[in-house]
Amino acid sequence: MTVNDQDPYSQGPQDSDPEETSEWQESLQQLVDARGAGRGREIMLSLLQRSRELHLNVPQVPTTDYINTIAPENEPDFPGDEELERRYRRWIRWNAAITVHRAQRPGIGVGGHISTYASSAALYEVGFNHFFRGPDHESGGDQIFFQGHASPGMYARSFLEGGLTSTQLDGFRQEASAAPNGLPSYPHPRLMQDYWQFPTVSMGLGPINAIYQAMTNKYLANRGIKDASDSHVWAFLGDGEMDEVESRGQLQVAANEGLDNLTFVVNCNLQRLDGPVRGNGKIVQELESFFRGAGWNVIKVVWGREWDDLLARDSEGALRNLMNVTPDGDFQTYKAENGAFVREHFFGRDERAASLVKDYSDEQIWNLKRGGHDYRKVFAAYKAAMEHKGQPTVILAKTVKGYGLGPHFEGRNATHQMKKMTLDDLKLFRDQMQIPVTDAQLEENPYEPPYYHPGAQDETIQYMLERRRSLGGTLPQRRSNHTALSLPDDSVYALPKKGSGTQEVATTMAFVRLLKDLLRAKDFGHRIVPIIPDEARTFGMDAYFPTAKIYNPNGQNYTSVDRELLLAYKESPQGQIMHVGINEAGALAAFTSVGTSYATHGEPLIPVYVFYSMFGFQRTGDAQWAAGDQMARGFIIGATAGRTTLTGEGLQHADGHSHLLASTNPATVSYDPAYGYEIAHIVQAGLERMYGGEHPDPNVMYYITVYNEPIVQPKEPENVDVDGIVRGIHRVSVGEGDGHRAQILASGVGLAWAHEAQQLLKDDWGVVADVWSVTSWTELRRDGLAADEHNFLHPSEEPRTAYITDKLAGSEGPIVAVSDFMHAVQDQIRQWVPRRYATLGAEGFGFSDTRAAARRQFKIDGPSIVVRTLQSLAEDGVVDRGLAAQAIEKYRLHDVNSGTSGNAGGES
Repeated sequence: MTVNDQDPYSQGPQDSDPEETSEWQESLQQLVDARGAGRGREIMLSLLQRSRELHLNVPQVPTTDYINTIAPENEPDFPGDEELERRYRRWIRWNAAITVHRAQRPGIGVGGHISTYASSAALYEVGFNHFFRGPDHESGGDQIFFQGHASPGMYARSFLEGGLTSTQLDGFRQEASAAPNGLPSYPHPRLMQDYWQFPTVSMGLGPINAIYQAMTNKYLANRGIKDASDSHVWAFLGDGEMDEVESRGQLQVAANEGLDNLTFVVNCNLQRLDGPVRGNGKIVQELESFFRGAGWNVIKVVWGREWDDLLARDSEGALRNLMNVTPDGDFQTYKAENGAFVREHFFGRDERAASLVKDYSDEQIWNLKRGGHDYRKVFAAYKAAMEHKGQPTVILAKTVKGYGLGPHFEGRNATHQMKKMTLDDLKLFRDQMQIPVTDAQLEENPYEPPYYHPGAQDETIQYMLERRRSLGGTLPQRRSNHTALSLPDDSVYALPKKGSGTQEVATTMAFVRLLKDLLRAKDFGHRIVPIIPDEARTFGMDAYFPTAKIYNPNGQNYTSVDRELLLAYKESPQGQIMHVGINEAGALAAFTSVGTSYATHGEPLIPVYVFYSMFGFQRTGDAQWAAGDQMARGFIIGATAGRTTLTGEGLQHADGHSHLLASTNPATVSYDPAYGYEIAHIVQAGLERMYGGEHPDPNVMYYITVYNEPIVQPKEPENVDVDGIVRGIHRVSVGEGDGHRAQILASGVGLAWAHEAQQLLKDDWGVVADVWSVTSWTELRRDGLAADEHNFLHPSEEPRTAYITDKLAGSEGPIVAVSDFMHAVQDQIRQWVPRRYATLGAEGFGFSDTRAAARRQFKIDGPSIVVRTLQSLAEDGVVDRGLAAQAIEKYRLHDVNSGTSGNAGGES
């Protein structure tokens, strides 16, 4: 059977001069015959470039044939000892598989993945032996984003290097029960702080974080903070992973910024977790088209060296055509069968192709390998990627999932879920890997086959170690020592502590003014990196443009439309601001790379990521979790916060729950301050915690919500309770006079309603209330939980008391809590409040209206606080129950148009 030729390159009108065209084609043929396919490709690329310059409107074909990009005659010599490298690669493959297999022993059964590393061993080993530079290299070292499911392979290599022991391998996925020898399942820097650098197993975050890591490397160099220009970022990814939005969504950023310090290596084993990535299509071709269209350099490594002779003899293009038209689902099936099956169902589809292998045995056909398993093909691709300038590079390497693990694993749909091997599988794998382990050793306990290590003095191990020494040390490796920072003194925080006099200033602007002074701080300000997703003018941060400037490695090569304005838009290679566009995912990736520069490069940078609060944790919560894993440090500013504050914007913009989402991240310290002076103390405490050198846990991110509703900012009181501000609560107003007493707890913009309620209670009902500013509901909760845990585990010791309990102990009366967030935010501290406790919150979706109307609708305004306080007093039996009903009628609580809490000022 013959498959019809399909030529995707035949486009355009009928040839007007076939004879002349034939002469050009003959010239190209002669060039290829004389100089090889590689030279022919170079000429064609130059002609396509020239055609663009001549405006010939020649359509650009996004894909090439389904063969290797680098022709055999253009491959460089392999510089290492391939036999030695193959030998210890087998040992690593064995130990990686046995690590997962032994983790299934009776009584443990903790899971693991065998097949991912099996498919990518050659991809990693070529890098480890010849390209990946460690932190002691003169370049400063590379950053490697290892594919999460391949972690057993990294552990197995470290075992041969002497960095991990067999006891630690046996502690795989048993971090507590096997402590201190447990190993985390995947790359988790927080759980292995001297080893892993980047968390990658939440698929899609590796690609986008790698892009912004490469961008941060260039940023450091352009800003003159550290010359990281020779550091290279490698990201190892799965072809199934490339379906994640984050995997592809920022490819154009890497191209636009010319990130030639970035290489993606996509392990195209054609399989997702449950089946083929593109059963009816071709994922390699799809990705080639996508990356090429985004402006990347694309290198395909599809076939091993065994195919070179066949392709050279394929004079009619029959074999190439079969390669082009065969879908991935069939290629997967071929590797789950045998040589005879491949002969019949692949080559046999075209008699011309079948004739190419007529003298091949079935075994020879079966040994026609894929390019991702061929050292020389992979080396050629890596070398070409490193030498390519002006663009990022993606290497699409075709492999077999479960490669070398035997017929029960290779290419099977279930291979990702398969955790252990049968005795027969072990013996077959042992034979293929040439491991000197006897049948008796395997049969003694099939659940615990031995790891293999020939001894530290073995010549192969010595070669392996020497390769790493020459490249700058072992990997993975994380270091956290960094340049010491000189933190700003108290004078930098003076402005917000003075208050705003008679001027109304929103807390967003109070923060922006503080940040402006921090940016000017001597020997410190240049370390701050403002990250803004196209909302600078909304937040009043356009004032930074002329001085701090916007980072752009290409500078500003156009005439700005606002060039005559005082606050003109200004881009520069030395710019300080990362202005990432309408792009929260990219902004969070930038935050992560910037916030971990203290460890990655030993040079601290302090990211300050400012965004609409609704579009922070809700949109990028998974990425923020990974940032916590990577131990990022910095400030996350949820601006225009609150469910009723952002007038007119409505449901999709109205945040009433970000503090609850933030509370789920153990690395996030959350604050909802009401006043500028509170913000000043919180930021100062945050910088001290992160880089002051005294705190036991500096690896945190501070989430601070600020609002766009202007208020008169009060001057910092004398003897202000700084400890209370930082720990979560301080009293801002003590009720004066006689009468029944109550306590009002409020945060953020809610503090204004609390003061309003305090006055109404006194004037209308004779109730005296104290007002407390709760700067952090979440930190108060964490303190309470810590006290409870201590008391639970130390019953014979003096019980600890929660901080909130201590603070309220000397007060009187019921307690009412309110904020511009839902009830559950205030409810976080309920179990440690010493008396009757009631909460008011903005429950449900937000909506478009005035602030006053929205607050009345949600029953969180000043009069609503009054009613709830009177109800609480009645429940305590100290006032008549009828007072609350009178108050509801007096304040027309059911009439949304009667609300007056708040003003109409501020920009949305």
